[in-house]
Amino acid sequence: MLRFLIIVLALGTSGAALAQDSRLQRLDVGDEARQWEAVGRLELGGRGFCTGALVAPDLVLTAAHCLFDKETGVRLDPARIEFMAGWRNGRAAAYRSVRRAVTHPDYAPATNVTADRVRNDVALLELHHPINNTRVTPFETDARPRKGQKIGIVSYARDRSEAPSLQNICEVLARQDGVLVMSCDVDFGSSGAPIFSFEGGVPRIVSVVSAMAEVEGRKVSLGTQLIDPLQTLRAALDNGAGVFQEAAPKMFTSGIRRDTGAKFAKP
Repeated sequence: MLRFLIIVLALGTSGAALAQDSRLQRLDVGDEARQWEAVGRLELGGRGFCTGALVAPDLVLTAAHCLFDKETGVRLDPARIEFMAGWRNGRAAAYRSVRRAVTHPDYAPATNVTADRVRNDVALLELHHPINNTRVTPFETDARPRKGQKIGIVSYARDRSEAPSLQNICEVLARQDGVLVMSCDVDFGSSGAPIFSFEGGVPRIVSVVSAMAEVEGRKVSLGTQLIDPLQTLRAALDNGAGVFQEAAPKMFTSGIRRDTGAKFAKP
């Protein structure tokens, strides 16, 4: 169980190791933000928001639990979900509606955070129209990182919802049963945020944020498996799975400032 994993970790992790992680860097303008335009906010029909990232011009990777109403457990209609690539200060590099969405077949929405829930907490959203924009380049994916490997997260969250933030030096504290435990800083709204490795100087997605937990009174983040589940999700889309929306909702024009009025979604 995940609780057992956290207890074991608490016995073997020092507070000093966690304190070495870098602070969050707000990605507002300029070159520092440009390479992260494929990370965006997912607006969830007025019920909150999550973070997602492009892994193909028409595919957004996020957490499965983002697609379920937290209170009722009911699956959200994909037609009510919008991806805003590179959302910063009221503008996005591109706005796209979602045509269909698939979650991992072994994912089951639940109140309790368990290892089963976390390792299968991954979803893939197909956009109505691909984002063919030279500013927005989909990310490659890679195998899950090893224990002790330095990683980073780009996410939106409750107190930083108008621009993404980068924490580019945090660490994998443990791997167990397909779950990553990381020292990275996440908060409400960070669900589904891409977790990057930087091997060879190229950011590649190795996991997505599923939940928060605590180790010795310090917050840690929990991440999913990725490679095998992502292959499963791609195959499901190829086989016609997902909820289809035959007609695309009205598309928004890049560069127009909008007030989303979104509530906050918990990781």
